[in-house]
Amino acid sequence: MAHAYTPGLKVTEGMTIQKERRLPLEGEVLVEAGATVKAEDVVAKADLPGNVQLLNVANLLSVPPEEVAEHMLKPVGEVVSEDEIIATTKGLFGLFKSQARSPIDGTIETISDVTGQVILREPPIPVEVKAYTDGTVTEVLPDEGVTVETYGTYIQGIFGIGGETIGDLVVVAASSSDALTAEQIQPEHRDNILVGGSLVTTEAIQKAIQNGVKGVIAGGIDDADLRELLGYELGVAITGSEQIGITLVITEGFGSIAMAEQTFTLLKAREGMQTSINGATQIRAGVVRPEILIPWVSDGAETAEEGKDGSTEGVLEVGSLVRIIREPYFGQLGRVTELPVELQNLETEAQVRVLRVELADGQQTTLPRANVEAIERG
Repeated sequence: MAHAYTPGLKVTEGMTIQKERRLPLEGEVLVEAGATVKAEDVVAKADLPGNVQLLNVANLLSVPPEEVAEHMLKPVGEVVSEDEIIATTKGLFGLFKSQARSPIDGTIETISDVTGQVILREPPIPVEVKAYTDGTVTEVLPDEGVTVETYGTYIQGIFGIGGETIGDLVVVAASSSDALTAEQIQPEHRDNILVGGSLVTTEAIQKAIQNGVKGVIAGGIDDADLRELLGYELGVAITGSEQIGITLVITEGFGSIAMAEQTFTLLKAREGMQTSINGATQIRAGVVRPEILIPWVSDGAETAEEGKDGSTEGVLEVGSLVRIIREPYFGQLGRVTELPVELQNLETEAQVRVLRVELADGQQTTLPRANVEAIERG
């Protein structure tokens, strides 16, 4: 049978998932291989060096740089408090003393007899890496992190903002085509992850932030609403570091696009379960997808699922489900009906490989293979 390869978008009811949890610098791993962990458990930690502050003590005391050390009240390595006097002159008859005070809580790192400056370092910044999902530690990277393995539902979105968060899943929309409105978000949704249908508006997201909602999953968002929410035009850089108080995962695209029925049904079936989501997205080289991960106790189907997932990832065949990612059919789903081998000419006169797709309404269209992505259903 003819087949082709294209970027895949996973929407899988059950599969084995491995998540690497790594520190940004060497630190301490807190769990051992084989350990069972919860999503909120800290599995590794480290201390990032604090920021440095330069204090020109020579100028403050009006002394030559080479004399600064003899006027210091505390040596290198000593802890100091904000506004504490760290250097002083003897003055005249004990009067008219000049003083230098620490601008921060921190530590004296160096005293320069060339510039007359004292370098102060702020306290270290603790960094903790959580397991992110319930599961088992399958590998330990000494001083760096671990790999956590779990079995559960895994869904990749099209676009997201905000980093990792964890909460119970609540389906708010009545159907996959209903928008998520501000009126639907209530105080009892605090710490939950909400599921909408076709669209989430700025008003709804802001209401969710006010009510302490951890995350929102929806089919689409308007570009103007996203710009209003962020306060700037989003470029092509990776997202995920936004500090807006919530994580957003969009499953279909920009505009009012109904969430794929199979995705909505799958999320509805997992309502009430602990869910981990991450909005990090990168659409260029080294593609990063926003994700939804819902661990659950399997019924022994892992082996079959693993074999299926490992052998078909990114493969297009006749009958494969795809999403169109270019206009004029952007966001629509369809099934591959034909994979011609020969190159075909586009209106731009470029020669590319194409495929025939049957849309949900029965319409047949021919598209460049680069205009679709496979949807890997489990």
